[in-house]
Amino acid sequence: MVEDSAARSRGGHRVVSNHRCSVSKKKLEGQSVRDCRLERREMRVRDLGMGYDSDEIVLFKFCVGSCQGSRGNYDAALRSLLANGSLPKRTARKVSGHPCCRPTSYESVSFMDTTTTWRTIESVSAANCECVG
Repeated sequence: MVEDSAARSRGGHRVVSNHRCSVSKKKLEGQSVRDCRLERREMRVRDLGMGYDSDEIVLFKFCVGSCQGSRGNYDAALRSLLANGSLPKRTARKVSGHPCCRPTSYESVSFMDTTTTWRTIESVSAANCECVG
């Protein structure tokens, strides 16, 4: 979705990705941030870091929240193995011991670059979020 030039003047936002699943304890819009959900932000295409030279504003959707209620037997066993040192430390640093709020489907984003060419980035914006893992 491409927004008009008035939206461009609002400035860009930066999305920071973390390889581990984590959340803060704040509440947003009456909903606990612990709940896995889809959020939306207007972003400059250039700020997406995909190599396109464009100041166009697009709607970027991403997943936030926790999946504490989705823990299963796998998660309990893994947590125990991590805690008692049964897994090598090298492996333990790379393992997520709980389900993560992640996209389960994606949307494409279309925009015009600085050479006035229409571009589309496939599967860059989340369409749906669920607890996975």
